[in-house]
Amino acid sequence: MKKILLIEDELGVQITLEDRLIAEGYEVTIKGDGISGEDEATNNNYDLIILDVMMPGRDGFTVCKHLRSKNINTPILMLTARNTNIDVIMGLQQGADDYVMKPFDMGVLIARIESCLRRVNSQSTSEAPDIYSFGDFKLDLKKGTLEKNNSDSIFLNAQEFRLLEYFVTHPNEILDRNKILDDVWGYDSNIYTRTVDVHIAKLRFHLGESQKPKHIRTLRSMGYKFIP
Repeated sequence: MKKILLIEDELGVQITLEDRLIAEGYEVTIKGDGISGEDEATNNNYDLIILDVMMPGRDGFTVCKHLRSKNINTPILMLTARNTNIDVIMGLQQGADDYVMKPFDMGVLIARIESCLRRVNSQSTSEAPDIYSFGDFKLDLKKGTLEKNNSDSIFLNAQEFRLLEYFVTHPNEILDRNKILDDVWGYDSNIYTRTVDVHIAKLRFHLGESQKPKHIRTLRSMGYKFIP
């Protein structure tokens, strides 16, 4: 049974989500503020974290940032009532894997949860070669690690790792944003395509190529190409 940690302060949302998630076959733990939620996520293992943005004690952005800084790569799905691009981008930049706007459709939320869990499972059970090398980097799919010069370990969250895996397994191909969303995120291409740009910017940062991209190239009006 998959374990989900719900960090949410609204009682109505807690009850509604808990009932539906249990009915879907998940084991649910609830924390009502950012501080206790972060402690729970730090000290116990979960398959997925659903994290609200606006909470007492500590906001969701800060919780997400702290968890990623502790090398906790559990998929994080953020809930936000603030329907602005900057909030979505901020959440992704702090390490969130996905986001859902409040008020949300329960069917959509369940689909996003399943998509997050499916991506993690496919990453761990992939039949592709275990190790891919490019430039100074080595991506080990079996261990879930990225190393530079065979020594320095670079932390990636689950979605960043999945995106980089997608690039290295599709070298020298022109990949537009819609295709990347469909293949990596697993939902329709009419979803906010800025998600792709944010995650690619983060990957470039991790690779030390923010200013002069070497491996993940932008093709104007076309998309992206990975150059090994």
